[in-house]
Amino acid sequence: MAILPVTMSPTMAARSELLRPAFGKVSPSLGRFVVNPHSCSYRWWHMFLIMLVLYLAWASPFELSMEKAASVALVVTDLVVDVFFAIDISISFFVAYRDTSTGLLITDRRKITTRYLKQPCFALDVASTIPLQIIYQFVTGKRQGLWGLLNLLRLWQLRCVSKLFARVEKDIRFSYLWTRLIKLLCVTLFALHFAACIYLWMAFNYKIKELTWIGSQIHSFEDRSFCYTCAVYWSITTLATVGYGDLHATNIGEMLFSIAFMLFNMGLTSYIIGNITNLVARETSNTFKMRDMVQRVSEFRSMNQLPEAMREQMLASVQLRFRTEEQLQQEVLSELPKAVWSGVMKYLFKSAVESCYLFQGVSDGLIVQLVSKMKAKLFPPKANVILENETSMDCYIIISGEVEALTTLADGTEKHVKRIGPRGMAGEIGPFTIRSRRLTHVVRISHTHLLQAVWPNTADGYIMFSNFIQYLESLKVQTKEVAFVSGHLCNENSTVLRRATEFAVDESKDATHKLLLCKEPKRVVIHEQLPNETGTTLYPSPGKLVLLPDSMQELMKLSEKKFGKAARGILTVEGAEVEDIEVIRDGDHLFFSL
Repeated sequence: MAILPVTMSPTMAARSELLRPAFGKVSPSLGRFVVNPHSCSYRWWHMFLIMLVLYLAWASPFELSMEKAASVALVVTDLVVDVFFAIDISISFFVAYRDTSTGLLITDRRKITTRYLKQPCFALDVASTIPLQIIYQFVTGKRQGLWGLLNLLRLWQLRCVSKLFARVEKDIRFSYLWTRLIKLLCVTLFALHFAACIYLWMAFNYKIKELTWIGSQIHSFEDRSFCYTCAVYWSITTLATVGYGDLHATNIGEMLFSIAFMLFNMGLTSYIIGNITNLVARETSNTFKMRDMVQRVSEFRSMNQLPEAMREQMLASVQLRFRTEEQLQQEVLSELPKAVWSGVMKYLFKSAVESCYLFQGVSDGLIVQLVSKMKAKLFPPKANVILENETSMDCYIIISGEVEALTTLADGTEKHVKRIGPRGMAGEIGPFTIRSRRLTHVVRISHTHLLQAVWPNTADGYIMFSNFIQYLESLKVQTKEVAFVSGHLCNENSTVLRRATEFAVDESKDATHKLLLCKEPKRVVIHEQLPNETGTTLYPSPGKLVLLPDSMQELMKLSEKKFGKAARGILTVEGAEVEDIEVIRDGDHLFFSL
């Protein structure tokens, strides 16, 4: 394993230590070497130690119970394993750690050493590495007896396996279900092996062999090779709470251990059942939710006697939602910071929005603003996106799939108007029914957000308005008027856009395409008489509040309708004659010269 000299300034720590860690340097004046705990070489070293820990998990209890089976080769192997763990203890004095309060990687050797020495794990690491049972047997020349229990201190190293599973469970590259199942299997196997070894140790160290669980059934069992198999058999029958009765406790020590083991089994069994139940429920929760929603939709349809076609659309929408987990995607995006969300939406949909006819030629800043406000949605085949008589509050851009625009004739039949494919737009003209022809992925933006994005930028608004006019001229629609639903693009203070509006509504272009004005209607007060020149009464007639028509001719007709007389001209309160309706402001008082 490579150990590199590390140097880290306070500035580097504040900037980069919260990112992916790597080997770094401490101050050159220290002259110390520090190991990064997240480096690949250190992680490979830990994987090697985990293989040794698995060996200890089997060998330590087995050597305790089967002292006669401890050959020279097994003792030498244990010593070699202990050497590797001793090396790991020495490396721990060089391993940097992350400060929980600041999140920075601490690389000061003095702080690293002090922290490791103060932790209880240091004493346990040393105690589990020193071969106390071998030293005792070598010094006294006696069998281990109760001193053999010191061998179980080596099981402290099992914490490495626990840390490995904790790390793998958080790694999305591995299946969480299978990781948990493997962990439960390992815990169960270790519990069976450990209990079997304890049973054997109690039998071998009891004075009267015939009064043990195995001695009462098998004479001279110490020389038999299947003792471990019998112990595992009794252990697993106890764990499974089967208890055939062929093997049973015969002395106080075995009874006490059996009681403790069965209490442990109760907790272990509850833990295993709870985990497996949780895993299975987690895997099938989405299916249960879908089936429950489908059942509720069917009951709602039956209760309200909805048409079969409408029921099919409802069921298709529900099934599509759960199949694509669209709601979950929105929840994931909503948890992200706004800048990250905007970046994701820009990457996914920016090219599609730029290709849409309405936004061709607009600034990149406007595209980014629009994309950040858009929401993705999926529609199953033959689903209504917009109804003909419905006031659409959103514009839709087709990402994939296809929709068609339909209009209803006088006899109630639907007539196909046009198809809209990828990079097309729906909801900006109408009134039409927009229906998906196959599985369709769209992004939608509300008219309110569109208005907020375009309002401060007159140039982009003019470009979008021009694009819309050209699009209308290219259509071959001969039924009903076409409404520019995104008419809020206009800015009342923009003379250029007002001229574009006038051009758009010019009847000489196409009488069948009538563009709704993008500005809000003005309200004016009309009076029958001229202002009182004496100044005693500013408005001799009460006046009538009306909406300003689109032309001077319509305003003249309005005065004749309201007052019963044809007007020759229109004057302001100052007495000036009005010749252009565009100069009239909202709230003005107008007087008709009769």
